[in-house]
Amino acid sequence: MNVDTIRTDIPTSSAVTDVIVWNIEQSGTDTFSATYEVDQQIKEGDQTKAVSATYTVTVHVDADRNMVITKNPTLAPARQKSTYEPKAQETDGTVDAETMQDATAFLETFFKLYPTATEKELAYYVAGNVFEPIGRDYLYSELVNPVFTADGDNVKVKVAVKFIDNQTKATQVSQFELVLHKDSNWKIVG
Repeated sequence: MNVDTIRTDIPTSSAVTDVIVWNIEQSGTDTFSATYEVDQQIKEGDQTKAVSATYTVTVHVDADRNMVITKNPTLAPARQKSTYEPKAQETDGTVDAETMQDATAFLETFFKLYPTATEKELAYYVAGNVFEPIGRDYLYSELVNPVFTADGDNVKVKVAVKFIDNQTKATQVSQFELVLHKDSNWKIVG
């Protein structure tokens, strides 16, 4: 922000409460245009109000990936959340209840282990490099709405998995589309 844009003659203060980046477009070989929203709490005297504004800014990136703003933030039209809601997936009945229960137990065991699993441990549950070790201090919480469909000798599963991040105590929800195969044991093959 340019120093001359900050007024000292009005007794107000503000605190940024959120910044949302809506869009980044390359507009030249080394120039990018970013559209973002800034949410603030503005305090003037005893009154506080929430204010949102959307801006576009142009940024030049040099060969060393250093950046400089080449066009001041310019007001842009506000972005709105879409009313689109994806259709909820449902199991299509091609996988029997016993197989779903067995596969669910396998997935629960796998996702309890997954956050801290080594490559050697993952090899027991996963074929090839479908999952790489992530080495995170996450605690498995639950599977959310697993959807099973038959695919030849395999079972496809779409599932959300809730983890608790032990450092931040926040809930992390990760979505997976998996292909399971069972010989003597279940294995994630895709």
